[in-house]
Amino acid sequence: MGKFLQIFTVPDLRKKVFMVLIWLVLFRALAAIPIPGVNPEQVRNFFAGNEIFGLFNLFSGGALSNLSVIMLGVGPYITATIIMQLLTMIFPRLKEIYYEEGAAGRAKFNRYSRWLTIPLAFFQSYAFLRILASQNVVGSLSKGELVINVLAITAGSAILMWIGELISEYKIGNGISLLIFAGIVSSLPSFISQIVTNPGQIDFATYIAFGLLSLLIIAGVVFVSQGERKIPISYSKRIRGNRMYGGSVSYLPLKVNQAGVIPIIFAISILIFPQFIAQLVAIFSVSASNKVAGIMGVFYNNQILYSIAYFLLVVVFTYFYTAITFDPKEISKNLQRSGGFIPGIRPGDPSGEFLSKLTKRITLFGAIFLGLIAVLPNITQIVTGTQLLTLGGTSLLIVVAVALETMKQIDSQLVLREYEGLE
Repeated sequence: MGKFLQIFTVPDLRKKVFMVLIWLVLFRALAAIPIPGVNPEQVRNFFAGNEIFGLFNLFSGGALSNLSVIMLGVGPYITATIIMQLLTMIFPRLKEIYYEEGAAGRAKFNRYSRWLTIPLAFFQSYAFLRILASQNVVGSLSKGELVINVLAITAGSAILMWIGELISEYKIGNGISLLIFAGIVSSLPSFISQIVTNPGQIDFATYIAFGLLSLLIIAGVVFVSQGERKIPISYSKRIRGNRMYGGSVSYLPLKVNQAGVIPIIFAISILIFPQFIAQLVAIFSVSASNKVAGIMGVFYNNQILYSIAYFLLVVVFTYFYTAITFDPKEISKNLQRSGGFIPGIRPGDPSGEFLSKLTKRITLFGAIFLGLIAVLPNITQIVTGTQLLTLGGTSLLIVVAVALETMKQIDSQLVLREYEGLE
């Protein structure tokens, strides 16, 4: 509480917090502006019975269920960032920009991601509107109305990406993560009202069990999010002139969950991809589109098969994304250049092999944890026998992770100002 109150005693930090809140309020205002031709009742029914689109709605902060102009949320930008990181494995020049050119290279890499966001938002908005139209969620749109809606949604995604970048510049949290965080938190009042207005459907013991399970999951999320294996790093002593450098001891932190929530986004994208393909195929062959949609409908309705596939995809993508973002060979090379080494391990390739084996073992726990978090809503539905108390593990993971990261950045700024006051 002392740290929280201290925020408002520092004028510069207080101004940053208020500006971030203003941008988040603007985000929620945009989420309430619907596109033309919306059937509210059909929208509610569609998202209540479709878990995958419900997760997309989560990442859009509820904007998708409102069919607002920012209905895609930050999804296109996240997808563009993931694609760019995947391309670093194919194009050496991109890998060089991302890993070796420092801050300037990262800025250039982020600029490419922003450019890629626009065409992705265009095609995703078109596919979404076609899917929603096929489910009678939106009315029949003429070609002119379809183009106008697609352009409006694409512009909304660009505006949201811009807002996220502005929030990040205040250095009190990642802007994209805070937008998702705000969307999740904004859905809490409606969740509570559903429980209050339907008291007879759930007994008191179920409420108690749900509360205890929620606390347990939050504790687990904090434990795994903060968990890390510290690898000791020693630096050899070097003498230059009359001065001696090095000889210090540090550590390399290997997080249990290095991938964050990205593997869940990957898995959702793969699961929903056939529906996008079906809508694009419909342009050329309606019968082929219906066959693809029918096969996927059988898969989505089989809760056990769907949960198993979802869990396995999350586990696979956790390993995959960790391998992209954490390169043991590159880390070992950087250590060797700076005169650092892992005690008991030879520098160079042996250090890279050691880090690779250790990362795979640590990632196993993170992958299983993320997989369980992803299928947690299905588990809670089976245990409680109701859809009212659906514990969203993904929501808890995002909320806790973003809150911890924001607290760290605010705390670092407070500590910095304390040191400045001593000068």
